[in-house]
Amino acid sequence: MKSSNLFSITAVMLLAAICFSTTTMAASRKNVAKIRVACVGNSITYGTGIADRDHYSYPVQLQQMLGDRYEVANFGKPGATLLRHGHRPYFEQKEFRDALGFRADIAVVHLGINDTDPRNWPNYRDEFVSDYLALVDSLRHANPKMRVIIARLTPIADRHPRFMSGTKQWHDEIQQAIETVASVSGSELIDFHAPLYPYPNLLPDAVHPNPEGAGLLARTVYGGITGDYGGLHLSQMYADNMVLQRDVPLDIHGTANAGTTVRVSIGKTKAEARANNRGEWTVVLPPIPVSRNLTLSIEAGKERRAFQNVAVGEVWLCSGQSNMAFKLCESATASRDIPFAGDPDLRLYDMKANWATYDVAWPKTALDSLNHLQYFAPTVWKQSTPETARQFSAVGYYFGRMLRDSLQVPVGLICNAVGGAPVESWIDRNTLETRFPAILRDWLSNDFIQPWVRERASKNISNGESRLTRHPYEPCYLYESGVIPLQKYNIKGVVWYQGESNAHNMEAHEQLFRLLVDSWRGTWHNQSMPFYYVQLSSLNRPSWTWFRDSQRRLMEDIPCTGMAVSSDLGDSLNVHPINKQEIGVRLGRWALAMTYGKALVPSGPLLKKAWREGSSAVVEFEYADRLATSDGKPVRTFEIAEHDGLFYPATVAVDGNRIRLASDMVKTPHYVRYGWQPFTRANLVNGEGLPASTFRAEF
Repeated sequence: MKSSNLFSITAVMLLAAICFSTTTMAASRKNVAKIRVACVGNSITYGTGIADRDHYSYPVQLQQMLGDRYEVANFGKPGATLLRHGHRPYFEQKEFRDALGFRADIAVVHLGINDTDPRNWPNYRDEFVSDYLALVDSLRHANPKMRVIIARLTPIADRHPRFMSGTKQWHDEIQQAIETVASVSGSELIDFHAPLYPYPNLLPDAVHPNPEGAGLLARTVYGGITGDYGGLHLSQMYADNMVLQRDVPLDIHGTANAGTTVRVSIGKTKAEARANNRGEWTVVLPPIPVSRNLTLSIEAGKERRAFQNVAVGEVWLCSGQSNMAFKLCESATASRDIPFAGDPDLRLYDMKANWATYDVAWPKTALDSLNHLQYFAPTVWKQSTPETARQFSAVGYYFGRMLRDSLQVPVGLICNAVGGAPVESWIDRNTLETRFPAILRDWLSNDFIQPWVRERASKNISNGESRLTRHPYEPCYLYESGVIPLQKYNIKGVVWYQGESNAHNMEAHEQLFRLLVDSWRGTWHNQSMPFYYVQLSSLNRPSWTWFRDSQRRLMEDIPCTGMAVSSDLGDSLNVHPINKQEIGVRLGRWALAMTYGKALVPSGPLLKKAWREGSSAVVEFEYADRLATSDGKPVRTFEIAEHDGLFYPATVAVDGNRIRLASDMVKTPHYVRYGWQPFTRANLVNGEGLPASTFRAEF
C-alpha cells in the first residue's frame, strides 16, 4: 500500500473518531443538569427603571455572562422589604415562594434598600438580622447544598428625596447588619455598593441602576459565582522607576481570580496572600529602608509582573488647582533650572488631565469618558530629566528638589492638580454625604459653589445629553477619578495649593478644608499625615484678605499642617504668579522642619497673640527672630482700630519678636490688622527673609 493512501485512510479514521467523540460529548452535556441561580431581591433585581428589563436587568445580563451551563431566574419583587414587619415583606410575596420552589444551587440575595423607609427601619431595626437569617435558612431548607451569596446594598444617591431625613444613616446601618448576617450564616459576601458608588450618573432616579449599572452588578455576581476576575490586575501606580515609601509597612494590592495565591517579592523580602471571593488581595511588606535599583515581582498563578529600578525613599502627593499644576517651564526661573533637572533619584508621576477646563464645550466623546471617570491620562513613573521636569508642577518640583538636597534619599512626587478645581471636588463622597450634604444638591445651581466654577463647568458639558453628565469640578469627582487610584499607595504627606476657586465663601471653605484633610487622612489611614498648603497670594480680588486670614487660622486648628505664605510674590492682575521656586522652598521648609526634624525655621512671622497696653496695641509673633523689612524701608500696612471697620494706619516700633502700634486717631485699640489689602505691599520679614502672614486680630 502506498504511503499516501495509508495517510488518507488514517486521516479518515481519525476524523471519524473525533466526530464520534464530539457527538458523544454533546449528548453527554445535554444530560448534565444546569446550575440554577436564583436572584432574590427587590426592584433593583427585578429591573425597575430599565426600559427593556427583559434584556438588560442584572439577572438577564448575568445569564449572558455565565452561559448555557447555568440557568438564571429573576425573583425580584419591587418594593419588597427584608423585614417581616416591613410594609411589603419579601417573605409574603409570590416571588419568595417561587424562589423556594426553584431549589437553586446558588442564591444571590439583595434586600434591604426598601427597609430604609421610615415605616420600617426606625421601628423594626432590631429584627433585621434575625429575619435575614430566617430567609437564608428557608433557602437552604429548599436545597441544603445551596451556595448563598449575600450582596451589600447598592447606593442611594443624595438626590433621593429622603436622603437627608434618615435614609443615608439607615442605609449605612443596614450595610453593617448585612455583614453580620453573612458572617453568622456562613454565606458568601459580595459588594453591590462599591462598583456603583462613584457613578451616581448610573442611578437616574437615585436608586435604580440603568442598563450599564445593572451590568456592573451582573459582573460582580459573575465574579462571586465563578471566581473569575480576569486574572492579575494591579494599580497603574506600580511601574518601573516607582518610589516606595521607606520605613513603613508597605501595602501591595490588586485583584486576581478568587483563591489564587499571590506572591510578592522585593529584594530579600517576600510575602504572599490569597485572593478572596471578591478577587481582592493585599500583601503587607515589612518596612524597607532607603534602597535603589530593586525589582518588585508579583506572581499570581502563571502570571507575573516585574517592575525594575524601584527605589525606596520619600513619597509626596502634590495636589490642588492651577497654581500647583503650573509647569516648571512656565516659572520665572525655568531657563536657569531646567537644564540641571536631571536626577535619577527624583522620580515624577505626573497625572495630566485629558481635557483642560478652558472656556469651550467639550465633544461628546470627552463627556462619555468623563462619565466613566477617565479624566486623567495614563502615566508612568519617570526619572527627573530636563524633558520630564519641564512639564511637571513647578511648585512640586522645587519642593522635591529641596527634599532631595536635604535628605539625600530618593524622592517620589505624584501630581494630580487640576486647573480651577474647587476643594469639594477632591473630597470623598461619603464624607460630603455625611458632613456637608447640602453642597451635593443640584451642584450647577448651588451657591456654595463659586459662580465661575459653575459657569465654566456648564460650558464644558453643554453638549451633554443628561442632567447627570459628570465634570471634574463636580463635588467628589476628582476624588473618585484622581485619588481613589492612589488610595493604597503609601505616601508620606501632601503639599496643596488651592483656594482660588473657593475664595468667594470663606465660611464654607473653612468646613470643606477640614473635611478635605480628614478625608485624605482617612483614605491613607494616617490621622497625623502631614498636610502643608499655600496661602493665597496677592491679587486684586476683595475677598482674598479675609480668605488668607481664614487659611492662617485653619493652620492653628488642624494638627500636623503648615502654611506657606505667598502674599509677597503675588501679581495684582495675574492669578498665576510666576515666582514658584520660593513657594516650593517654603513648603519644603515646613516638611523638613516639622516632618523630618531638621533645624530650619519653617515660616515667616505668624501671629501668636495681640493685646492692648494703654493707647498702644502690642503684637507678638512666632518665628520672629531678627524682625526686619524685605526692602529696608519702614514696616508698613499695619492698622489699628477701636471700633471694627474704622481702621487707621499705625506707627510701628519693633521690640524683639513683638511689634508695638499706635495712632493718634485711636485712643483705645481693640483691633489690629496687617497686609489687609487684596494686593498687599506688606514688608515684614524675619531674619531668614521669610514674609509675615497677613492677619487680623481682636483683643
